[in-house]
Formats: sequence, structure tokens, C-alpha cells
Amino acid sequence: MKPYQGYVYAYPHKTAYRPLDPAPPLRDVWAGEPLDSLFLYLHVPFCEMRCGFCNLFTRTGAPEELTGAYLDALDRQATAVLDALDGPAFATAAFGGGTPTYFTAPELERLCDIAGRFKGFGTIPLGVETSPATATTDRLTVLAERGTTRISIGVQSFLDEEARAAVRPQKRAEVEAALDRIRAVGFPTLNIDLIYGIDGQTPATWLHSLDAALAWRPEEVYLYPLYVRPLTGLGRRAQDWDDQRLTLYGIGRDHLLAEGYEQVSMRMFRLPGDTANGTEYCCQTDGMVGLGCGARSYTSRLHYSFEYAVGAGQVRSIIDSYVSETDFTTARVGFTLDGDEQRRRHLLQSLLQAAGVDRAEYRARFDSDPLDDFATDFAAFGERGWLETSDTTVRLTPEGLAYSDAIGPALFSSRVEGLMDSYEAR
Repeated sequence: MKPYQGYVYAYPHKTAYRPLDPAPPLRDVWAGEPLDSLFLYLHVPFCEMRCGFCNLFTRTGAPEELTGAYLDALDRQATAVLDALDGPAFATAAFGGGTPTYFTAPELERLCDIAGRFKGFGTIPLGVETSPATATTDRLTVLAERGTTRISIGVQSFLDEEARAAVRPQKRAEVEAALDRIRAVGFPTLNIDLIYGIDGQTPATWLHSLDAALAWRPEEVYLYPLYVRPLTGLGRRAQDWDDQRLTLYGIGRDHLLAEGYEQVSMRMFRLPGDTANGTEYCCQTDGMVGLGCGARSYTSRLHYSFEYAVGAGQVRSIIDSYVSETDFTTARVGFTLDGDEQRRRHLLQSLLQAAGVDRAEYRARFDSDPLDDFATDFAAFGERGWLETSDTTVRLTPEGLAYSDAIGPALFSSRVEGLMDSYEAR
């Protein structure tokens, strides 16, 4: 089985979403849902440049008129959501994108004001993504003053030639200056993203980037395999380099473990005792409220968003439609989860973490055991040495974690696979 089939950070993927007809009112969508421990996510679809590996919903070069209109639309959407939900309380929050720090410092103030309309913001953990070019002192200061507990910066490589190969043209000096500013302003948690599998990368250069990152003693490190995706800048240079990526993954994992980090998932490593982002939110069971044209919202029964695209022209069109929208009272595009899909989502959100599936929690929620519900899948994983079970848990072995990007897609339902296969990329 090929190890790199797809990164499952949510289930189902947006390519399985379809227009909801009729579009249900948000008040009905959220009726009867637990509202005491929600995730608040604000999406900023703007970047200063588009990296060659990126397939995020984002556009470059947005003028001030557009960013201001986008914040106006976020505020209108917040009003509609607050009107539809009955006293929601939030356990954690994030600004993602895109690059939220594409916004100027005054725009970030306004973004925080909009988020501040939701109960808990300012006292709950808040994560924000940034980039070397936009991690300026004035922006970082706003974020620190408004309660940001985690800054994540996409470095990808500390070698200039590898950054260019990933179509992420940046200088190491710029990266380190940004890291200097982040540490000087002060945030409880710094995360550094690195990518392995870049054209020309070797074990030696990979270790060089790892050690350069570790010099900052980040509380978290994410190791991402390079994917060549449709409609991205690297999509025309695809080649089979599974062995290289697996080798580099093993080197990175072992190096971080030796440096005292603990493995949380295939991608995430953190220092023990890093509790800045401790939260009562549980992604398997708790809902999410997403604001912005690229954000998803989750209830137990419905996942919904706006239209999805990757191509630059289509993304711009969707953003333009969003900023002119005046009615945010309904869910437009989404996926309804029946009992089987709810089980699959819970399994995927648990099994792909190092801690694995808590069998008692699963039984309490679904009145069945994961070993019975997914017996055929688990048998196949077990034969490959990817699975270990006990009376309390089902978890992946270290080898299984290495194959997370194959195990995740293998657990997709036939319904989701069919919808994803029939989706026409935009």
C-alpha cells in the first residue's frame, strides 16, 4: 500500500460536500446540539504569495479595499451565527488561512473584536498561523495582547535552495528574524512547520533544517510530507518518491524523540508539559463554528461551509461573492452524517492520533465496540503490523503512524469516496 495517499485532517473532505437544497436555517442545524464546548475558527483567505505545494483556499495580493470588505462580511456572519445559536460557549479558537497575519495590525485588532463577540474569546486558547514575511512586531504585539497562546509559522526548510524548490522563495535570514520577533514578543507556544520530500533534499539537509528549528526550542514541531496536488505550482512536476519521504520521516521522528519531544500524531511533536493549549474541546464529539468563506462548521449531524475551490480564478470569485453577501442565516454546502459516518469520523479523529481510540468512550457514544464495527479494516491493518489493541484502547503502532496517510483514506466510506471521485476540481 502506498504510504502517501492523502492527509486526513478532517472527515469527510470538502470535496464530498454538495449544495444543500433546500438550504437549512442555522437555527435548525444547531437545534439540540451541545453548545458548551465549541471551537471558534476564523478563516482569512489571503497570502502574500502562493507556495508551490499549497492547495489551500487562498488568494494573493488582496488590496486594502477587499480585506476591509472581508472583515465587514465576517462581522455580518458573526451576527447571523450569534442570532442562530442559543448561548454558545467556546473552549478554543484559531485564526487560519491563508495567512491571518496578511492583515495589518489594525485589521487584526478588528478581527479580534469580531471574535470577541463570542463567549470565552480572550480567555480560551487561541492559535494563529503566520509566515516569515508577515510576522512583524506590530502584528505579533496585537495578537499577544489579545490572548494568542500559540503561533504557528510555516518555515518548511531552513535552506534557501530547498525553499526555492518548494516554490517558497524566502531567505533563512528572514525566517530567523521572524522567529526572533516571535520569541521577543512572547507566546506560550511556538510551532514550526517543516516539510520533507522536497526536490533535492537529503538526510543531511533534512537534519540541518531540524537542528535549525530545534535551536529555537519550539514547544511544537510539525513534520509534513510534501504532496504534489492538482492545481498547485508543483503539480506539474509529480514523481514517485515514497521511499525518500518514508526515510526522511523516520529520521525526523527519531531525531525529535531523541531531543525529548513526544509524538502526538504522524505530523505533530511537542515538548512534554506544554499545556498552553490545554482545552476541554474534543474534536471527535464537540462542534465547531467557522466564520469566513473557507471555513467549515461542524455539528454532530451536519458539516457545512461555502463553495470550495483551489484554482485562483474560482477562489477570487467565491471571495467576491462572500464579501457582498448579506444573508448568512442558512447552511449552503455540506454533508449529512448518518450513524455510520459519525462512527467513521470518531474513529479517524482518534486512531490517527498516537493515543488511539478509547474503547469505553466509543462504546458510550455509539453503544458498540470499534473492534466489531471495523473488524475487516482492523484485521487488514493488524496483518501489516500497524495496529495494537488492549482492553481499553485501539492504537496504531509506530509503523502504523508512519502509514497514517494510507490508513486514513482506507477508512473512508464508499459514499464519501464516490462523492470525492465525482467532484470536479475548480
